[in-house]
Amino acid sequence: MINTEHIRTLFLDIYKDWLNKTYVLETNTLEIINCSFLADKTTIFGKINKEYVKKEANWYLSKSLNINDLAEPIPKIWKEISGKYGEINSNYGWCIFSHENYNQFQNAIDKLLDNKHTRQSVMIYNRPNMHKDATRWGMNDFICTYAAQLFIRNNILYYLVYMRSNDAIYGYKNDRYWHNLVFDMALDVLKSRYPNLKKGDLFWNVGSLHIYPRHFYILEKELKHVKNR
Repeated sequence: MINTEHIRTLFLDIYKDWLNKTYVLETNTLEIINCSFLADKTTIFGKINKEYVKKEANWYLSKSLNINDLAEPIPKIWKEISGKYGEINSNYGWCIFSHENYNQFQNAIDKLLDNKHTRQSVMIYNRPNMHKDATRWGMNDFICTYAAQLFIRNNILYYLVYMRSNDAIYGYKNDRYWHNLVFDMALDVLKSRYPNLKKGDLFWNVGSLHIYPRHFYILEKELKHVKNR
């Protein structure tokens, strides 16, 4: 299976094709659709901002649906998608830990405790009425993650992420940190029943994995770095 390094190389190749005018940016982005890979590295491009991802994870764990509860400075993207008073849908902690969204994390754990080999251990992040909820109160926040799924096979726990959309520069690294955190939490809980359970692979499945034009300078730097090696 392809991994994050393959995805990085593929984006650089697509960018070179765009520079050579052999690739058309129909959506004004570089894009890979129906993209599935082993999320074996914390980033595809750049380094992870440990201070920020920990801050965001703590906000997720608070289950707050308002960006004003996120410690300053609040990233521009959160301000752009939130409602008039800071309302959002995409607090991932609320999505899987809240009673209002039917305790998705606990449901997934219970399925595995009941049947070690189940295929029903799913945490559902999104919901059918998101088409309307995405724009309520002035928001522009259609939750990116559809679901996460857990499997136990041969005493190894696997974690699968399913997303409709993911920014390969910043979105991937921030979302991966969160999902890996939940992965570890699930492993800790399940070890109470299965003490020899081991952590397996984290898989990433995305409808649209993309890079915006405002981040093309990062690709340019990467190409120069490769050329000068």
